[in-house]
Amino acid sequence: MTGYLLRRLLLVIPTLFGIIAINFAVIQFAPGGPVEQMIADLRGKGAMSSRLGGASSDIGNAGGTYRGASGLDPHIIADIKKMFGFDKPPLTRFLDMVGGYLRFDFGRSFFRDQTVVQLMLQKMPVSISLGLWSTLLIYGISIPLGIAKAVRDGSRFDVASSAVVLVGYAIPGFLFAIMLVVLFAGGSFLDLFPLRGLTSEGASSWPWWDRVLDYAWHMVLPITAVVAGGFASLTMLTKNCFLEEIRKQYTVTARAKGAGERRVLYGHVFRNAMLLIVAGFPQAFIGVLFTSALLVEIVFSLDGLGLLGFQAAIQRDYPVMFGTLYIFTLLGLLMQIVGDMLYTVVDPRIDFEARG
Repeated sequence: MTGYLLRRLLLVIPTLFGIIAINFAVIQFAPGGPVEQMIADLRGKGAMSSRLGGASSDIGNAGGTYRGASGLDPHIIADIKKMFGFDKPPLTRFLDMVGGYLRFDFGRSFFRDQTVVQLMLQKMPVSISLGLWSTLLIYGISIPLGIAKAVRDGSRFDVASSAVVLVGYAIPGFLFAIMLVVLFAGGSFLDLFPLRGLTSEGASSWPWWDRVLDYAWHMVLPITAVVAGGFASLTMLTKNCFLEEIRKQYTVTARAKGAGERRVLYGHVFRNAMLLIVAGFPQAFIGVLFTSALLVEIVFSLDGLGLLGFQAAIQRDYPVMFGTLYIFTLLGLLMQIVGDMLYTVVDPRIDFEARG
């Protein structure tokens, strides 16, 4: 197992490098970079000044040089490129970026006066809150429900619960979040839950038990929205895994030897059926942590990592874009290894070393 683990860790390095290199190359062809945005802002201000002053302005050549009141001196454009680091060739910029990443130095945001690490640490509590509690609840609901559906396959309970699961499939999490806001957060009906942030104003001075209750009060609706949009697929996966194992020959043999249904289910079927489900927990957590909750964060005004990455992509804030991409990718690759390790925890008969 040690050799397998070492090989997987070594494989992370070229995989991570390749993903960053491909994304860096794609970005070089994307229009509207930070230099262009800054130049556009300055030209807009110059154009407004010319209108107010009654002066005329001329648009320059295809290279984008303005003349007259709204013109930009070539030295100013050169200074802007130098400010963002675009005075260097792409390969030099990429190597500098990779060198910084090896030291976990992700640079500073182009448009926020903070380092990328500071920004990520600020947003981390929101994403961890949504990701951790939502993933635990999704697994806590889906696994017992999926097992119950498998055991009672075709019964009224199975049919009725399938209707709830279909609703979970049909309604996206962000749409359910909007419905919760309308119903319970001061929309058209009740005003029972807050609509912004993780804590109330001034909560830092409250006793710890009041802070815990206040935090839980703020998290009810966002977590409900994420869970409602995520439990359906895991429930059906659990049911199908258990149904497949229940119908196999070894369960028939166990019953023939006199084993009770409970022993067959939890002594024989459970271990095999849970392999795929439990091993996928780390990746599911990463998925909820960084991607699935983006629209829920927007609806409930929660400033987390998903929203940070989305805003960075819109603003072409490259240090934040690539810094978050690096961290997300690294964690995702490491969680895949953790998932493999969980296979051996659930079923010790699995030996990756022997397969290698």
